[in-house]
Amino acid sequence: MTGLSPKDARAINVRPVDYVADGLAMRGHLAIPADAGPHPALLVFPEGYGLSDQAILRAERIASEMGYVALACDLHGEARELSGLEEVLEKLEPLQKSSACVRERVVPAYDALLAQPEVDPAKVGAIGFCFGGTMALELALTGRDIGAVVGFHSGLALTAPQDAPNIKAAILLLLGADDPSIDAEQRLLFEQTMREAEVRWEMHVYGGVRHSFTNPRAHERGLPDWLRYDPVADRRSWNAMRAFLDDLWAAPDGGTSATIVMP
Repeated sequence: MTGLSPKDARAINVRPVDYVADGLAMRGHLAIPADAGPHPALLVFPEGYGLSDQAILRAERIASEMGYVALACDLHGEARELSGLEEVLEKLEPLQKSSACVRERVVPAYDALLAQPEVDPAKVGAIGFCFGGTMALELALTGRDIGAVVGFHSGLALTAPQDAPNIKAAILLLLGADDPSIDAEQRLLFEQTMREAEVRWEMHVYGGVRHSFTNPRAHERGLPDWLRYDPVADRRSWNAMRAFLDDLWAAPDGGTSATIVMP
């Protein structure tokens, strides 16, 4: 992840945020700009392994670089990060199949963020990585009052695509063209769903890039044909998110065009 120079970084404060979701004791990591608020705010949903150092670093970077409040969300309870892919897939299966189940995880996180006094409730969004991007999309399907969703190598299989007309958020998806878990057919199906629901959306597809391209630790999973860090796509996708949020909240209507960009 690209670091900040001292002249660009804001002072931040951090604290844990405890909440209950789906019967689990959750502990998120809240990063807050030290200057007076209220501030725009983002939920940061982690990869399927759970709350990781990478998710925490992203939240702190958002606060320091962008001046937003950011809550790195717990996924599996007690701020756990799972270690094995088999366990991850087992834990995610019910969330991928049931809209009620996944929403029991995301809505309490949203409520916990809104409860923080530093948050500007008129400028709240959600970002996510891998399954975390799917969680951000699932939150949007509930019709909650969020202005933006950004998914990095985000899964596109929605539990209830018929709920897409509920979406109030503008959506930005940042995907690898060679991600074996998100093929071109899925992208086209998602595009069709968004078009029919008249959702504001953008999709950036990075050629030659695989899954988990934002995670410098991706190689540790031992799946190089599936998970591979790409520093260029990492940097460009982060900058795309920043530009998207800057434009969206500078002009509240967010525009209406839907585009696919293939660098």
